[in-house]
Amino acid sequence: MKHALTALLLSVTITAFGQASVAYYPFNSLITVSTNADRAFWADARMQTNTLFGSLSTTICPMVNVARKAQVNYYTGLGVRFNALNGIDNRDVLEGYSLHVGVRIKPLLFMPNLRVAFELAPYSRKDFKTGNLQSFLGFAYQFSKKP
Repeated sequence: MKHALTALLLSVTITAFGQASVAYYPFNSLITVSTNADRAFWADARMQTNTLFGSLSTTICPMVNVARKAQVNYYTGLGVRFNALNGIDNRDVLEGYSLHVGVRIKPLLFMPNLRVAFELAPYSRKDFKTGNLQSFLGFAYQFSKKP
């Protein structure tokens, strides 16, 4: 499982290197790396930054832009959350599922690569017995290829 996860993260990183997007959600202590979020389909990998060994919860989210305009992208996608550290003490690596609905806004015309990101994401544990509504507010930067 660890090798498959490593291969998946490396393949996403390598294919997205030229047009990657990095976002930080300070209120949730969450950092994300994604492929080109301006395309119709893109992928996002999220990791918590407020802990070192307590939790390495990571979420992989394939996303779909449902509306793309000059200053704003509206998107949705499904997420799968897992924690590689759970395998150490024989717990299930899979933690739960989420549905993401969000928007990335380009507020400054002179800096089109800087975006404000806002998301709502209902989250459920893997057994679907408990869950919560997560909200994310942060900043994203879309890198672009050199001409």
